[in-house]
Amino acid sequence: MIRDRSVLAAALLYWSCGVCVVSALHRTDLVSYGALSGDLILAEGDDETSRVLTLPRPLYFYDTPFHQLYVATNGIISAQDLPMEKQYVDDGFPTDFPVVAPFLADIDTSGGRGHIYYRVTETPSVLNRVEVRRGFPDAKFAPTHAVVATWENVAAYEDQTQGTELSNKVNTFQAVIGYDETDSYTLFLYPEDGLNFFGTQPKELYNVKIELPARVGFSRGEVTFFIFSRSEGPFYSVTTDEKSVKRLSQVGNTGIPGVWLFHTGNRHSFENIIPAAIGGLLSTLPPEGHALSPVTLMFPFSRTLKMTQVVEVNPSPENEPPLSPGGYVVSVDEEDVDFDTGVIQYTTENKETCARFQQQCSQNAICSDYATGFCCHCRPGFYGNGRQCLPDGAPQRVSGKVSGTVTVGSFPIVLDNIDLHAYIVVGDGRAYTAISQVPEPVGWALMPVSPVGELFGWLFALELPNSQAGFKTTGAEFTRHAEVLFNPGNQRLSIIQTGSGLDEHNHLRVETIVSGHVPLLPPGAEVTVQPFKETYQYYPSVITSSSVREFVVVSAERGSQSYTFHLKQNITYRDCRHDNRATPETLQITMERVFVMYVKEERILRYAITNKISPVGAGSDDELLNPCYVGNHDCDTTAQCIPLEGQAFKCQCATGYTGDGHNCYDIDECAEGSDLCGDHSQCLNLPGSHRCQCWEGFEMAFDGRNCVDIDECSSSPCHINARCINDLGSFRCHCQPGFHGDGFYCALQEGRPKSQCEQHRDSLQSGGHGDGAHIPQCDSDGRYRSLQCHGSTGHCWCVDDKGQERPGTRTPPGTPHVDCRRPEGPKTHCELHRDRVQHTGPDGHPIVGAHIPQCDEHGHYQPQQCHGSTGHCWCVDDRGQERPGTRTPPGTPHVDCRRPGETHCELHRDRVQHTGPDGHPIVGAHIPQCDEHGHYQPQQCHGSTGHCWCVDDKGQERPGTRTPPGTPHVDCRRPEHPKTHCEQHRDRVQVTSPGGHPIEGTYVPQCDEHGHYQPQQCHGSTGQCWCVDDRGQERPGTRTPPGTPRDCAKPGRPKTPCEQHRDRVQATTREGYPVVGGYEPRCDAEGQYLPQQCHGSNGHCWCVDSSGQERPGTRTPPDTPPKDCSKPVCFPHPAASTSRPESVCERWRASLMEHYGGKPDPQQYLPQCEPAGEFSPVQCYGHTTYCWCVDENGREVPGTRSHDVVKPACLPSVTPPTARPLPRPNVTPPPNADVTLLYAQGQKIGALPLNGTRLDSSRSRTLLTLHGSIVVGIAYDCKENQVYWTDLSARTINRASMVSGAEPEILINSNLVSPEGLAVDVKRRLMFWVDSSPDVIESANLDGSRRRILFDTDLVNPRAIIVVSSTGTLYWTDWNREAPKIESSSVDGLNRRVVVSDGVGLPNALTYDSSSGQVCWADAGTKRLECISPNGSGRRVIHPTLNYPFSMVYYRNHFYYTDWRRDGVIAVSKDSSKFTDEYLPEQRSHLYGVTIATTYCLPGKINI
Repeated sequence: MIRDRSVLAAALLYWSCGVCVVSALHRTDLVSYGALSGDLILAEGDDETSRVLTLPRPLYFYDTPFHQLYVATNGIISAQDLPMEKQYVDDGFPTDFPVVAPFLADIDTSGGRGHIYYRVTETPSVLNRVEVRRGFPDAKFAPTHAVVATWENVAAYEDQTQGTELSNKVNTFQAVIGYDETDSYTLFLYPEDGLNFFGTQPKELYNVKIELPARVGFSRGEVTFFIFSRSEGPFYSVTTDEKSVKRLSQVGNTGIPGVWLFHTGNRHSFENIIPAAIGGLLSTLPPEGHALSPVTLMFPFSRTLKMTQVVEVNPSPENEPPLSPGGYVVSVDEEDVDFDTGVIQYTTENKETCARFQQQCSQNAICSDYATGFCCHCRPGFYGNGRQCLPDGAPQRVSGKVSGTVTVGSFPIVLDNIDLHAYIVVGDGRAYTAISQVPEPVGWALMPVSPVGELFGWLFALELPNSQAGFKTTGAEFTRHAEVLFNPGNQRLSIIQTGSGLDEHNHLRVETIVSGHVPLLPPGAEVTVQPFKETYQYYPSVITSSSVREFVVVSAERGSQSYTFHLKQNITYRDCRHDNRATPETLQITMERVFVMYVKEERILRYAITNKISPVGAGSDDELLNPCYVGNHDCDTTAQCIPLEGQAFKCQCATGYTGDGHNCYDIDECAEGSDLCGDHSQCLNLPGSHRCQCWEGFEMAFDGRNCVDIDECSSSPCHINARCINDLGSFRCHCQPGFHGDGFYCALQEGRPKSQCEQHRDSLQSGGHGDGAHIPQCDSDGRYRSLQCHGSTGHCWCVDDKGQERPGTRTPPGTPHVDCRRPEGPKTHCELHRDRVQHTGPDGHPIVGAHIPQCDEHGHYQPQQCHGSTGHCWCVDDRGQERPGTRTPPGTPHVDCRRPGETHCELHRDRVQHTGPDGHPIVGAHIPQCDEHGHYQPQQCHGSTGHCWCVDDKGQERPGTRTPPGTPHVDCRRPEHPKTHCEQHRDRVQVTSPGGHPIEGTYVPQCDEHGHYQPQQCHGSTGQCWCVDDRGQERPGTRTPPGTPRDCAKPGRPKTPCEQHRDRVQATTREGYPVVGGYEPRCDAEGQYLPQQCHGSNGHCWCVDSSGQERPGTRTPPDTPPKDCSKPVCFPHPAASTSRPESVCERWRASLMEHYGGKPDPQQYLPQCEPAGEFSPVQCYGHTTYCWCVDENGREVPGTRSHDVVKPACLPSVTPPTARPLPRPNVTPPPNADVTLLYAQGQKIGALPLNGTRLDSSRSRTLLTLHGSIVVGIAYDCKENQVYWTDLSARTINRASMVSGAEPEILINSNLVSPEGLAVDVKRRLMFWVDSSPDVIESANLDGSRRRILFDTDLVNPRAIIVVSSTGTLYWTDWNREAPKIESSSVDGLNRRVVVSDGVGLPNALTYDSSSGQVCWADAGTKRLECISPNGSGRRVIHPTLNYPFSMVYYRNHFYYTDWRRDGVIAVSKDSSKFTDEYLPEQRSHLYGVTIATTYCLPGKINI
C-alpha cells in the first residue's frame, strides 16, 4: 500500500506563505507510508515491539543523543527496548524510558485489525515537509533525516473471554521526527476521521468497566546521576482527559487542525519540550472555516524550583487542562478570533461564556460571566475553586498511589504504586495520612518526611479570620513540586504530588512520586518533629514556600540526634482571573502537632498533623480565640463550627447533612428530591452531596445537570456500506440498498438471503410449532418488528434488533401497548424485580406458579399485588415489601392499601404468618390473636398445644397465668399481684424455649401457695433434691441423689466465703444462672476453697490460699500438668515458659463475652482474634456491615470505618511474639507538675499537666504503659501519692506510686468480672468499685483487705462511682436503659436512696463540685452536663450539648471529661458553660476514666 499525496502539502507544512485556512487534515495529506514507500511492517499482536531501527546519525531527544529507536504497537516510539506493556500502558507520564507518544493506549492489531509502518528516511520529499520556521521563527533548522511511524486503522484491545463482539472503531495517526546534527522536531498528525476511540480499558480490572484516556506527549525517562542513582526525568503532556484526546484532530498548534509541532531536543541545552505557536497561538477552525482561536501558554517552575515568569499571551481561557507535572501545558478552546493581515486579534464578541462552558463548573457552583470570560464560584454551603466544590464542614478523604525510587543510605528501594489514604477532620484541621506496604528500611527513613502529608493539611486547614485553606484556591486539580534537602548529609528528595480531581465519591485523588536520597535511620527509632510555621506566597496560578524544619531522632543504637531539612515547594494550579478578585499575597500555615510513626509489623507509615492557616503574624493566643478557630469545639466531624461573639459559637451540620450540629447524619438528596437531576439521568447519593449520572447513550449537557443524546453516528460505527440512524440514547445501522447484513457488516446483495427474523419465523412455521407458539413478525426488510404480539395469548412486547424481548415492555391483552420507539432507561427496582422473575425458568420464561410483580406506568410497585396462580392479594410498600396483615385469600374483599400502618399485634401476627420459607406460618408456631382494634386479646391460646395464658398490652405473657389444655383458664381481667422472687424465677424458666415452654431437662423452681420457695427443691429430670434458703439458694451439703430423703426443716450453717463467692457467680445473670464462660469457685465439703481451682471454660488451673486469692506463679494453661498446690511456689525464669498465655485480644473477647452474659446480640461488638491470638485486621460490630481496620494493639485505624457490604481492605496486623517478655511497666511522672489530669486510655495511663485550668499538652506524657490491659476506672490517693485503677482485661484492681521507676501492684485479682468505676476515700483509707457484670458495688481497704459487698440488688448497669470523704457519702450511676438513675448511700452501705431518675439517659460520668456541694453528671444519652444538690434540689444544666462523655472530674470551676467521639479530654467552664480547652492524644483510641492528681491534698479533699 502507498500513500503519497501532496495535494495540500504546501498548505499543510510550508508555512512561509502565511496562515492558510484549512478545514481539516485528510488521510491523503499524511506523509507517504506503506510497503512501496520502503516502510517496515510491525508484526500483528497486542504487545509487539519492532526490531531495532538503527539511525544513520544520532538523534537528540531532550539533550541526550540516541542511536537507535523502537516502534511499539501501543502508539509510541522509544529510544530503548520496551518492557512488558503492563508496566507502562495503563500508567500516566512520566515513563521510566524515553518515549515519543502520539497516542499511548492499549492497541491490538491481532487478526488483521490494522497495520503499523515505520522507517528512517533521507528522502527530500519527506524532509521538506518538516518546515518549522513559522512556529519557531528563530530556528535555523534543515533536517537531514526523518523517522516516520504510521498507525493505520488500528483497534483497541478488547477482552474476548466475555463473549462480546469486537468493536469496529479504529484509529489512524502518524508521527514524524525530523532531526539534524543538533536539533530534533516532531510532528503529530491526526486526520479528520482518524480518531474514533479515545482510550482503552485496563486489562487487570476484571469486571470493573472504566476507560483510561490515551496519553499524548513526551517523556525523557529516568536520568542517571552519581553513577548509581536515578531520578525521574522531565516530561510533557499534550492531553489530560478524554475530551482533550477527542480534540486532537479538531485543533492544533500550527494553525491547522490535526497538525501538532514540537521542538523535542538540542545537543547543547534542553530542559523540556517546546510547542509551536503562531504568535503564541493554538489554532482551531469552526465549521465555517474562517476563524481561529487563542491559547494561553503557561510556564510553571523549573524542575530546580527556581521561579520562572508566568506568561499570559492572551487572556486565560478557562477550559484549559490542569498543569502537567514537570512540563509545559497546552490548552485549547473553541473561541472565534478574527484574522487581519495575518495578525490574530482577541475579540470580546467571541469570548468564553457560561452559556457555552458552564459544564466546566461543579454542579454545586454557579457560573458568572465577566468582561473577558467566565469564572465558577461555589454555591453557599460549599467551598472550593468553583470547578470542584465540597460541602462546608464535612470531613474529607484522599486516596492515591505512591511510587518512585528512594535511596536509603546507599540502597535504592522502589515504591511500586503503594496505597496512600488520608482523612481530614476539616472542623479542627486534623489530617491523618497512612501509606501502606512501605518496606522496612525506607519506612523508618521516611518518618521525618512529613511534607508528604502536609499537603492535605494545607488544603483543608482550620481557617482563622481573613484566611482560606488551599482547596479554595487550587480545587482538586494541581501539581505540587517539593524538594527536601537534609542536613547533615546533604541528601536530596524530590516529591511530586498531582491532584487529578474528585472521584465519584467526592474523594480527592492524588498521585505521589518520590525520588532521591534520605538519611538512614536505625530500626525502631522514634522521630519527633517540632511544631512550626511556614509562609506561603501566592501568585497567579502558582503558590510557593520555603522553610527550615527541625526534627529529633531517638534510638537505642545512637541515642538522640538532631537534624534539619530545608523544604522548597511550589504548587501550580488553574486560576481564573476574569473576575479580578483580590487574592492574598501571603498566608501562614501553623502545624501545631506533628506525629509520625512507622509500624514495622504492618509496614504502614503514618503522619498525623494539626493545621491552622492565618494571615502572617496573626496572634496565636488560644485563650483569646474563638473555639472554632482553636479547634476545641464539640461540633460533629460532619458539622461546621460558626464563631459568634466572644467565645460563643454554634454548630451547624455540613451541607448535605442534618442534625443539631453535635450529631449529624447524611441526607439522601436523591430520595428527598425528584427534580435534582434532569431528563435521561439518575441521581446517585454521596456523603453530603449527590451526583447526576447520565443513562447509557447520553452525556452531560453544558448546564451540568441535564443529559443530552450522544450522536453515535458521528464516530461512524456502521459499515462503510451502511447508513447510521441516530436514535435518542442509541443508534441503528441499516445496510444501503443492494447490500444485506446487520449494518455493522454489509455484503453485496445477490438475491437477498433470509434475515435472522425470517429464518426464525420460517423454522417455526415449517416445524409444526404454529399451534400456541409465538411466530415472529418481520418487516419488509426482514428485520424484527419492534412490537411483537402473541397470536394465541394476546400479550404484546417490544424487542431489540435481534428479536430479544426488552424487559418491562410486556402488556396483557386489552391493555395499551408500550411505545417501542421510546428508548430504554435505567430500570426501576420493580422493573428489575419483575424482569428477573420473568426470566427465571430454564427456558427464559417465569417458573410456573411464581409471583410476577406488577409495576405501574412509572415503573413503581403497584400498591396492591396479586398472585396470578393462588389468587392471594396483599399491599406492598415502595420497595415491594409486603405490608404485614394485608394478605387476603382468593374470593375475599381486598384490604384498602391506602390504610395506615398496623398495630404491634398485627405486625407480630403478620410476621409469624409469613415466617416459613414458603411464606406461610411454621407448623406449630403460635399466632397471636388481635381484637378488632388491632390490640392483643388479653387471653392468648396456642392452636397446636392448647395452652392458654394472659398477656399485657405489649403481648408479653403475664407470668403464672399459663394453663395446660383441659384446665380452667385464668381470668385475664383480674389484676396481677406483684410476683415473688420464686414466681419470677419459675416464670422465667417456664418460657425459656422459643415455643414458650421450659427447655427440656431444665430445673423449674417449686413455689408454695404464697409464692415462696418450698424448702426442698427437686429436679424433675435428674431426681436430685436439695434444701434452699428463702432466696432459693441451695444450702451447701444438702443435695441428695434420687430416692434419698432429706429433712430441710433443720437449720443450716452460715455460708462460708467460698460458698458465697460460688453462689454469687452461679446467679450472676438476670435469670439467676452463671455467666457462660465465667469462672465458678470450687468449695470442699466444709465450704472452704479447694487448694486447686480450674476454669471450666478455658482450662487454666491455679493454686489459691485460704481466702481464695491466687498464688502467683501457679497458673498453668490447658493440656499441661497443674501445679502441686501442697508445695511452695517456685517462680520459673521468664524464658523457661513455652506455653502461650492469652493474648490481649483473647482476654478482651472473654471479658466482653462475660459482660454480654455469654450471648452477645448480633449488633454488639466482640473482638475478632486470629488463631495465634492477635487482633484480626478487620473488626466489625457483630454480624453488621459496620466495620473498620485495627492495628496490632486493636486500636482503630482512623478513616477506615465503612458501612458497605464490602468490608474495608485492611492490612494484616501482627502482634509481637507473646512468648517474648514484655517491657517492665514502670511509672514516668510528668516533671514539675503540681496538678495533673490522669486519664485511662486502653493499655496506658496518661498524664496531662494543668497550667492553671488550661490543659498543657506540651508536657503530656504516658505515666504508665500496661501491655495487655484495658484500664477503665482510675482514682488517686493524694496522701500516699498513688494512682489506683481497674483493669477490665485482667479483671484486677491495681495501684502504683507516682514516683519514677515505680512498678504496679495487684490488690485484687479474684471474683471480678467487669470492674469499671473506682473511687478512693482518702480520709477513711477505703476504696469502692462497681462490677457491671454481676451488678454489684463493693468496698475494701486500700491494700485490698477486708473486702465486702455493699449492694448486689436493684442494680442493672452500674458505671461511675465517687466518694465524698468530708460527708462519708457514696454516689453512683446506673445506666439501666429501662430506668436509669443516680443513687447514694453512706460509705458503710446504709441510707441507700435515689438522688435523681427523671430526665436521665445514659449517665456515664459522675463528679462532685466541692465549691457548691452538688453532684454533677455527664449523660451520653441526653448529651447534657447537669448538677443537683444531694437532697434533689437546685438541679441545673451546665452544658446542653456534649458529644459522648465517659468519665469526668471537677477542679477549680471547670469540668474535665473524656469524650468518645473526640477521643480526647474536653474542658468546660462552670461559670460560662462554654468549652474552654481540648486535648487530643496523638494515638487515637477511646479514653476511659479521668481523675486529678496533686502533689498535696487540696482543701476539702479532691473527691473522685
